[in-house]
Amino acid sequence: MSSFLQIKIYRQKFIAYVIFVVIIGLTLGILICTMLLNQWVGDARIEATNAFAGVENELQYDADRIEAYMQRIYSNHSLVDDARSFLSSSAEGYLTSRLQNSQFSQPLVSFPEDIKTYLYSWAQGEITQISLHTNQYGNVVRFNDNGIESFMFGIPNTDEVFHDTILKGFVYRKKLSDVAQGSQEFGELRFLVSSDQIFKSIQNYRLGKAAAVSASGDIYLIGGSDQDQELKELSLQAAANGRSHGFISRGLFKQIYFVTFPSTKFNFKFVSIIDLSTLIHQHARMLQTIFLIGFATMISVLLLIVFNLRDDALFLHRIIQSIGRVKAANFTANRPARYRRNEYGMIAKELDDMIQQLDKHIRNEYLLKLKQQETEMKALQNQINPHFLYNTLEVIRSTALVNRDRDTADAIATLGALYREIVKKENIISIASELELLQKYLEIMEFKYPERFYYQVNVEPVLLSIPTVKFWMQPLAENFFVHGFSASNEFNLYIVNGWEAEDHYVLEFVDNGRGIHAERLKTVRSTLSNNDDTSSKSIGLRNVNTRLQFFYGNSFSMKIENNNEAGVKISVRISKEVTLECTNC
Repeated sequence: MSSFLQIKIYRQKFIAYVIFVVIIGLTLGILICTMLLNQWVGDARIEATNAFAGVENELQYDADRIEAYMQRIYSNHSLVDDARSFLSSSAEGYLTSRLQNSQFSQPLVSFPEDIKTYLYSWAQGEITQISLHTNQYGNVVRFNDNGIESFMFGIPNTDEVFHDTILKGFVYRKKLSDVAQGSQEFGELRFLVSSDQIFKSIQNYRLGKAAAVSASGDIYLIGGSDQDQELKELSLQAAANGRSHGFISRGLFKQIYFVTFPSTKFNFKFVSIIDLSTLIHQHARMLQTIFLIGFATMISVLLLIVFNLRDDALFLHRIIQSIGRVKAANFTANRPARYRRNEYGMIAKELDDMIQQLDKHIRNEYLLKLKQQETEMKALQNQINPHFLYNTLEVIRSTALVNRDRDTADAIATLGALYREIVKKENIISIASELELLQKYLEIMEFKYPERFYYQVNVEPVLLSIPTVKFWMQPLAENFFVHGFSASNEFNLYIVNGWEAEDHYVLEFVDNGRGIHAERLKTVRSTLSNNDDTSSKSIGLRNVNTRLQFFYGNSFSMKIENNNEAGVKISVRISKEVTLECTNC
């Protein structure tokens, strides 16, 4: 890690990546926790909705049972009469009245017993008190937890026993009238549905803390202690809020979510209290798991970033090292490296390749200059004076023009131009320039053998700008005139073709002269492939192959073979990897 932290640009990048990853991780973590918390709150709200629906259903069931029982009373006149007797202010008065109104031929009907049989048992103990009232007092039938009834007579209507409070339960009021006497009302029935029994039926719901708050401010706590003053305060505050749901703040880190449901049966609100801190504590293990996964993900991303930055820094070090080697003129091969497919890896690889090409180019130039010096030494040894030769050729040309021998003058001019190009200092020229030298030579041979020799040059333009060494095509043509040309043949042809293949260029030199014997062809091929200098023959081919091999390296190859009908074909292939346009040729 220290390798890339030492580079300022990577150090700043790493710090930026760390900040970015941490921000993204925290943001995603907060979003996930918020979504989960919202889901948990939603689940709690659904539970509260289902619980409230259960309460409403229970109250509706009890209302339906009471209505059914009222129909039972009105369908039985004896039961109505006994209920009228039950309005007596004392137990003795009730017994005396029911005996006086009884008939010997009919069985006695008991209103309290009928209530127990058909209402208390039918309602599964939810209706715990039934009272029958006049305008001044009421008589009560009360059932304990075991279903045993007790009676109270003559209790004033203002007594605490008859106070409507949600702590006791919910009161259904029904007027009692006698159909036989013209539906005249003679009392009021009050049915008390126990709050304990109603809210006991929803204890299986995951409510947490809940309460029922009446319009008068009475509070029945569900799932909490009767002494829980905080729950009472929160329930009153939520009921008075006026919204169906919302938040109550009890401090910076204590937010309370509430949801309320107004009852359609009675004047009270069902309130569910959800403490978010408690909710988070209940799901602490899941949140810890999410935190660990997020932390591990951030660490993994940072390690991946470190790995990439470290590799890029190594390539940058290699680039700097390569530039330093070039500045120090050190073109020796560097140790191989594993390059990645990115810009840094491409630059590092290109720099290494450039250094290798420079080393190869310098070596080739040095060898070519040695060859040139050797040629110049041979020219000096032969004591050839180019200026004297130019002047002599010009005198001969002038004489030919005076004698009106224009063909001879043109041939001499071509030979002079050819010789000038040969002795120039430039060693590297373009394919186009080399073809011009060859054409001058072929024009001279065309003058020498009129109407016996013909030539064609068919080279694609894309090959003309490729750099090459000077004066290698003319020796190939000379081989044709030395070994394959026949003066007795009326049609001697020499063709130069050039085209571009998929990954290389091809130059082809074809003639229609005499072919090469199989044994001789095998020897020539061996000489070219092994660079054998021991053979005294094929000097021109060997020199051409050697010079081109020096210049192009392993990206060059030469092939010689006989044509199917007549003559020889020499093919030169140059790879595209090493060819550059000759801008200074």
